[in-house]
Amino acid sequence: MAATVVVGTQWGDEGKGKFTDLVAGQMSMVVRYQGGHNAGHTLVVDGESFALQLVPSGVLYPHVTPVIGNGVVVDPRVLLAEMDMLESRGVSTEKLRLSGNAHLILPYHQELDALHERHLGKNKLGTTKRGIGPAYADRSMRVGIRVQDLLDEKIFREKLRAALEHTNRVLTRVFNRLPVDADEVADEYLGTCAPRLAPHIADAVGLVHDELDRGGDVLMEGAQATFLDLDHGTYPFVTSSNPVAGGACTGAGIGPRDIDRVIGIAKAYVTRVGAGPFPTELFDEVGDHFVEVSHEYGTNTGRRRRPGWLDAVMLRYAARVNSLSELAITKLDILDQLETIRVCVAYEADGERYDQLPYHQSVLHRATPVYEDLPGWGVDLSDVTERSQLPREAEDYLAFVEQQVGVPVDMVGVGPGRHQVLRFAA
Repeated sequence: MAATVVVGTQWGDEGKGKFTDLVAGQMSMVVRYQGGHNAGHTLVVDGESFALQLVPSGVLYPHVTPVIGNGVVVDPRVLLAEMDMLESRGVSTEKLRLSGNAHLILPYHQELDALHERHLGKNKLGTTKRGIGPAYADRSMRVGIRVQDLLDEKIFREKLRAALEHTNRVLTRVFNRLPVDADEVADEYLGTCAPRLAPHIADAVGLVHDELDRGGDVLMEGAQATFLDLDHGTYPFVTSSNPVAGGACTGAGIGPRDIDRVIGIAKAYVTRVGAGPFPTELFDEVGDHFVEVSHEYGTNTGRRRRPGWLDAVMLRYAARVNSLSELAITKLDILDQLETIRVCVAYEADGERYDQLPYHQSVLHRATPVYEDLPGWGVDLSDVTERSQLPREAEDYLAFVEQQVGVPVDMVGVGPGRHQVLRFAA
């Protein structure tokens, strides 16, 4: 069998968790392939809400093996706390596997993250200060410490001392901070985290290929989204990894021919957290409606998200870079009360029209949206269980999105619950 990738097509917070959970029920393995605990996803099962940050969504299914891949950066304390939370609520984490090649987030990464963000002042990026960027930077500088190093005390201590030689110079000489004591960090992580994580540490690449070879169904789950991608997003207001579908190959250790389905998740409107360009951003009562009705506040940070109308220009780009095979539209029900629904179909800047995303970010910053207005439906969709029950205006809206993006809509969310999903494709 081949793998399926679920990827966000906007700036995150599209509701990937719910649809990943839905698809995960049909899988034998779910693999998280990049990111860290800077992106949370919320699952609602039988009225019970689970907020996950690192553990793959498939953990809620007893038949699924959840795997954290080598492309993820892992804070061991956060992972253990999340495992404890799940166990306390009756969800077993016994089958969870953690790649030995994944890199660790350590306390000095979080301190550096906060200091760098503060140093940027008005030019700050809006990072969550969870240490994600510095951990990825250490990986690229080849001074990172990996999960497998927890299994070898001598190696862990040696690598930690080497990494802190540079980091402590930065902390003391640049930021006037106290140096980090390597022995204190080593004692904590080797004494507390290593014994508990050891049974879960594995050859994740081998596990994934063994599952594919035996004919299993494997789901690749990314964090964040296309426009937060380090290479394809609105740089520098991006994350430090590659959430796009191609990131599943490097982050999980598979090749492009191992993937046969890429599901793009798009919210029926758009939100983003932190700084960066946002052509369709709203500062009016409609934007407030999106935020308040859908509770658009960060799962991890609690920050108010910036709202805006759906942007088809963004979606076209996401369809290209991810090779989307289908779209899943979330939170369609949040549009229920609107008389008119707008979709951005192009941008205008400096007298020129852009039907595709402009490559130069200066253009994107001053772009104004070109909208198509569609009639609302004025009907509560939260109780709709069949496609045939959708009002014609809702059908027309979804058909318009399909036509604009060139990708079929396969699933539609009409509420937060597992059951509140319609299959839209014929």
